[in-house]
Amino acid sequence: METQLDPMKDDLPLMANTSYMLVKHYVLDLDVDFKSKVIEGSIVLFLETGSQYMRTSSAGKECCQSQFETCKMGSSEPCHIPMINVSTCSSKTDYKDFAVSGKKEETTSDENSNHSNNEQASGISSSEDCCDIENHGNKDFLLVLDCCDLSVLKVEEVDVAAVSGIEQFTRSAKPTGVSKELENFRNWIVHELVTLPADHWKEQLYYFTHCSQAPGCGELLFSTGTWSLEIRKLGIQTPADFPHAIRIWYKTKPEGRSVTWTTDQSGRPCVYTMGSPINNRALFPCQEPPIALSTWQASVRTAAGFVVLMSGENSAEPVQLREGVLSWYYYVSMPMPASTFTIAVGCWQEVKQQSFKQTTATETNTEFSLPSPQTDFRWHEEICGHVEYPCRFQNPAARLQAVIPYRVFAPWCLMESCEEYLLQLIPQCLSAAYATLGTHPFSRLDVLIVPSNFSSLGMASPHIIFLSQSVLPGGSHLCGTRLCHEIAHAWFGLAIGARDWTEEWISEGFATFLEDIFWARAQQLSHDEIKGQQELKALLRWRRLRDEVQNSEEELQVLRPKKESTGEVSESGASVVKYGLKAEKIFMQVHYLKGYFLLRSLARTIGEVSYLASLRKFVNKFHGQLVLSQDFLSMLLEDIPKQKGSGLTVESIFQNWLDTSGIPKPLLEERETWKECQLVQQVSGEVTKWIQTNQRIRKSSKKKMKRDEVVFQQLLPDQLVLLLESLLEEKTLCPRVLLYLERTYQLREQDAEVSH
Repeated sequence: METQLDPMKDDLPLMANTSYMLVKHYVLDLDVDFKSKVIEGSIVLFLETGSQYMRTSSAGKECCQSQFETCKMGSSEPCHIPMINVSTCSSKTDYKDFAVSGKKEETTSDENSNHSNNEQASGISSSEDCCDIENHGNKDFLLVLDCCDLSVLKVEEVDVAAVSGIEQFTRSAKPTGVSKELENFRNWIVHELVTLPADHWKEQLYYFTHCSQAPGCGELLFSTGTWSLEIRKLGIQTPADFPHAIRIWYKTKPEGRSVTWTTDQSGRPCVYTMGSPINNRALFPCQEPPIALSTWQASVRTAAGFVVLMSGENSAEPVQLREGVLSWYYYVSMPMPASTFTIAVGCWQEVKQQSFKQTTATETNTEFSLPSPQTDFRWHEEICGHVEYPCRFQNPAARLQAVIPYRVFAPWCLMESCEEYLLQLIPQCLSAAYATLGTHPFSRLDVLIVPSNFSSLGMASPHIIFLSQSVLPGGSHLCGTRLCHEIAHAWFGLAIGARDWTEEWISEGFATFLEDIFWARAQQLSHDEIKGQQELKALLRWRRLRDEVQNSEEELQVLRPKKESTGEVSESGASVVKYGLKAEKIFMQVHYLKGYFLLRSLARTIGEVSYLASLRKFVNKFHGQLVLSQDFLSMLLEDIPKQKGSGLTVESIFQNWLDTSGIPKPLLEERETWKECQLVQQVSGEVTKWIQTNQRIRKSSKKKMKRDEVVFQQLLPDQLVLLLESLLEEKTLCPRVLLYLERTYQLREQDAEVSH
């Protein structure tokens, strides 16, 4: 390929300095205005000092975290908290003036900024120059957030100490003279709040809400660049002393790339997050590196008639604030990357089914809805390895829930189509997923049919799945397989995430592999039927991979493009997603396909029963955490020590599958076996018939042709795709044969993959 990759244009910068400060919780308070195509309001960030600051300051007296730990342990010595000038703080900030003062503040902050937008856009090192936390003499600490296409109006510190009842968080460790050092006192409150035990999550959410509504106590300096928002407070030189609760007033721009403003299939306005390459930084200022796991809650106001769907544990019910305005509230208690936050606002209609139908659909799957008792017992003896949160894997009732509560939403004109197949498929696919992997990581599921401008077949986020309208027509096959793929992301992609975004095969490869397992179980197929369908699917995917490898840049074909540097970040925590902005990459499937074939190869080598048991063990060990490729591969090979003797090692897998472009060598050896599959041979026979029919039609006149000379067999949707792809390679099919094909297989009534 002649096109050259340009890191300055093709790599997505992750600017947030997460090594110094981490956002632990977001509180969004937003208004959605369809007339101006703007989302406007505020976001409150609750922060903790990061790991890099902890390492560099652990021995010093100014380390905020170490003071807190000493206090918690009940030290009889008073805690040392540095003196801070609080004369600039005020708890009487007038919210009415925020827009005006915000403009003034922006001017001031630009004058005080250490670099221009151009410098900031040029790389990730510039933020490090301005936040030297080891130099306590002359530089202010900078909090750097990922931000793009936003108008930031004002940034202020939040006076959490003003919240009624908050004193309960300070009783056990109130150092002498702390009332004079109010700023550190506020940080201490935030620390206590974000570190509450998991069984206090409701209390924690309550105080997050009230703290987010507390008055401001002083504006902070800020400047915006192409990719970031930088915030500082004059005279504050360490993350420990930087305000741990800040409020940002902002609004999105109509052209912002995190959301799309459009109309649904019924012609009504809507807005939703469509899976942008820049993720959510044009929806709210945030920390985008995967390591920044956080919880969130959001109140969203919009005109009556609109429904707000969001990544949230609760099935929100609207509250009328005043005539014509409704408010919707969602929350999550499981920490996840901010990139997984999803919102969709539109005139969606809930698709409901008569209760007896839904009960029947669930009951038909109970025979395979439970994992094997022995395996189930082994998982739950172990303690979760993630940060503390209310985990469903430790909840006895959740562990037995084969089908989680679900809802389906769609534009009015597609409700009937959803009721025909989708509603019945959801419980079957959820049950099949549970039978394969065990406990559902999330407590409920919304499924939304998104507008026609959605560029994919589906997208999974916490508690919500977007599906394209393209999965609805043509029977249950495409709808079922895509639903299974997105449900698989609940485990791989959401509950378990890639520590480095360049390793997206960890999400997409696993989902593609598990899609086949789930769908086979949902259909309750026999062993031979499962094997036949999976061999046919493998051949189709091989053809796609072959075509993609022949028509894409080699650099984009590598599943671990950073190789040994995978997972590494700069000292501040900033990094880049290699080729994250490359336009061609958005439409490539190499991570899906090569990842799928790697997992399929491992399953064939180890044996599917043992392999699925290893997947369940992996899920149990790593849910709620971020992983690299070697975490999975090392655990898998440790469980199967005999494979190491046959040359199967983490290094060999890297070399053959993950670190090189092109078709993996082991895959080249396997491709011939798929042609022996009965379903594939059946298609080959039909292809021969059509070629012969084409030749006869060319030689004979229309009158002499007899349609009943050849009997064509009925084919499955995947067989039809293979048939049509094979016939496309015959470049001399006459128009009459094409019409004959369409009538024989009713091509206009088939699913989207056949139609394509």
